[in-house]
Amino acid sequence: MIRFWKRLALMGILILQVGLSQAQVSSVVREGAKPQLISRTFSFTEGPAVDKKGNVYFTDQPNNRIWQYDIHGKLSLFMEDAGRSNGMFFDTKGNLLACADEQNQLWSIRKNKQKTVLLDQIEGKLFNGPNDVWVSKQGDIYFTDPYYKRNYWTRTQDALPVKGLYVLYKDADEAVLLDSNFVRPNGIVGFPQENILYVADIGNNKTYKYTILPNGNLSPRELFVNKGSDGMTIDNEGNVYTTGKDVVVFDKNGKQISYIPVPEPKTTNLSFYGKNRDKLFITAGEGIYLLDMRVTGLK
Repeated sequence: MIRFWKRLALMGILILQVGLSQAQVSSVVREGAKPQLISRTFSFTEGPAVDKKGNVYFTDQPNNRIWQYDIHGKLSLFMEDAGRSNGMFFDTKGNLLACADEQNQLWSIRKNKQKTVLLDQIEGKLFNGPNDVWVSKQGDIYFTDPYYKRNYWTRTQDALPVKGLYVLYKDADEAVLLDSNFVRPNGIVGFPQENILYVADIGNNKTYKYTILPNGNLSPRELFVNKGSDGMTIDNEGNVYTTGKDVVVFDKNGKQISYIPVPEPKTTNLSFYGKNRDKLFITAGEGIYLLDMRVTGLK
């Protein structure tokens, strides 16, 4: 009889664990929803950025292209010769900012596809290769500059010894180094409602949290989670979405609240898409995916 009750208790614990696991997955995801493949015709997708209407733009970096997936579900080529763009984000004027690491530059792309090189060097030295970018409501541009050796580069080593986090203040011409204490900084995203900036050090498997000060500078960083990330995004509740193996979501206190499996070896980046920002657009190697969400992204 004692064994019977022990087995029953164990079964109860297992059922509870399964229930908690399911609840964790669905805490931000619409009930029953799973990532749906849109297309798998690319080489390596990255950098999704959503415009004011909810259309998403993303890169196929090896093929040097930027694509658009509009709010009606139409996939179309936006730009060729895209500077081998990686991370992207729309600025406050509706221009598409792109980390164009073919020539270690930061671009601004207008709707008519005319581009302006905002940055290509600091203190007379080339950047290592801008990787990901985020823009504050004030118009300040924050970006990471690690070093990933590209086969289309002629140089064989990093241009700067620092693998840094930089800002280009609104209306400024020169970038400012904000933090150099990284192994390989990568994903970056902010939560304007609380003036918070998150930056992932994928080389050290950590993500850090900063307070954005009124002048655009940052407070000393603090550890957010012991997990690095490629691209990142954030929802209207302040939950942070990280990539790498599948998608892992943390609340604003750094507690994991969701794990979202994606049927690809690696996820690279993500953003909220659609007129209501209620779908998660995920870039994952050769594929792009959509997932119906309970929460929404920021507008």
